[in-house]
Amino acid sequence: MSPQLSLLSLLLLHIAILPSLQQKLSPVDLAALADIKSTLTDIPRSDFFSSWDFTSPDPCSSFAGVTCSLSRVTTLSLGTGFTDSPGLAGFLSPSISNLTSLNQLILFPGLVTGPIPPQLGQLSDLRVISLTNNRLTGTIPTSFSSLKSLHTLDLSFNQLTGEIPPSLTSLPELKVLILASNLLSGELPGVSTQLLHLDLKKNGLTGPLRSLPLTLRYVSLSDNSLTGPLNGLQSLSELVYLDLSMNKFNGPIPAQLFNPSLSSMFLQRNNLSGLTSSRSYGEGSIVDLSHNFLTGELSPILAGVESLFLNNNRLIGVVPQEYIQSVSDGTTKTLYLQHNYLSKFPSKPGLVLPNTVSLCLTYNCMVPSIGLMSCPASAGGQISRPTSQCSAFKAHNSID
Repeated sequence: MSPQLSLLSLLLLHIAILPSLQQKLSPVDLAALADIKSTLTDIPRSDFFSSWDFTSPDPCSSFAGVTCSLSRVTTLSLGTGFTDSPGLAGFLSPSISNLTSLNQLILFPGLVTGPIPPQLGQLSDLRVISLTNNRLTGTIPTSFSSLKSLHTLDLSFNQLTGEIPPSLTSLPELKVLILASNLLSGELPGVSTQLLHLDLKKNGLTGPLRSLPLTLRYVSLSDNSLTGPLNGLQSLSELVYLDLSMNKFNGPIPAQLFNPSLSSMFLQRNNLSGLTSSRSYGEGSIVDLSHNFLTGELSPILAGVESLFLNNNRLIGVVPQEYIQSVSDGTTKTLYLQHNYLSKFPSKPGLVLPNTVSLCLTYNCMVPSIGLMSCPASAGGQISRPTSQCSAFKAHNSID
C-alpha cells in the first residue's frame, strides 16, 4: 500500500469514528432541560436562552450555563449574572430534579416567581444551591434535609415565608447558609452543623439566640426581632464579623466579644446596657454600639478601634485620655460620641486633628471646642444638651 493510500485510510477512519467520540447528553437530562426552558423566559435585553438550540449535536458544549461530566449535567447556571442583564422570568420547573447528577444549581438575579420545587431534595449530589435576588415565594422545602452533601445554600433577597426548617441547620456538610432579606418568621433554630457563614438578616425572626457552632466566622442576624441576652456568643473565638444590630437584645455585652480577631462588630439599636471587658480591642476594626442603653463612664477598652460609634447612649463623665490620643495620631478615624451625657473631652488647647479623622461630640453635657464639623446630619444642630437635662440625669443616677 502506497504512503498516500495509508494516510487517506487513516483520515477516513478518523472521520468515521469522530461522531462516536462526541459527548452525547443523556436523553433524560436533555428532556429536563427542555422542560426547564419551557417555564422560564428571557426578560427583554437578556439573551441567555439564545444558545439553547435543541437540535445542537452537543448541548454540553453549546448551551450557556450547562456543564456536563460523563454525559450528565453537573452544573446548571440559569442567567448570565452580568450587571447589565435583567435576568429571567417565569418559574422553576420540578423537572430540575431529573438532573440526578447535578451538584450546582444557580439562579442569577431576575424576576422568577413561585415556590422552590420540593423535588430538589431528591438531588443527593447537590453541593451548591444559589437562588438569589428573585421573587420566589412559599416556604423553604423540608425536603432539603435530605441533601447530605450540601455545602452552600443561598436563598437571599426573595419573598420566602414560614419558619426555617430545624433539619436545615443540622446538615452535616453545610458551611454557608444565607437566607437574608426574606419574610421568614419563627424562632432561630439551634445550629449543630459546623457552619462558617450564617446570614439571616432582614427577616421577622423572634425569640432568643440559640446555640451556635464554634466554627462560625461570619454572623449577621440584624434587622429581626430577636430578644434576650447575648448568650451563646462567648465561645465563638473564630468570629471576624458580627452584626446583631436592630434587634431587641438586652443585658451586658459579653467580655469575650472584645477579641482582636473580631474586626467588625455591629450591635447598634438594641437595648444593651453595659460593657464588660478588661482587654483592648484590635486596630483596623469597626465597632458600632450606638443607639443602646450603655451607661456609666466610658471605658478606655475601645480606644484604638478604627471606626467607633458610641453615640446615642447614656455615657457620662470625662472621655478617657486614650481616646484623645487615638484620634490625635489618626489610629481612630471615626469617633462618634454625640447624644450622651459626657462632661469633658480633655484635649490640649489648639489640638488639630488629622484630615482623615471624623470626631463628633455634640449634644453632651459640655461645650466642646472640637468635634463639631464632622458630625452627621442625624446629630442635629444643638452643640450641647440643655443644662436641665444634664442635672436631671445626674440626679437620677445618684439616686440609683
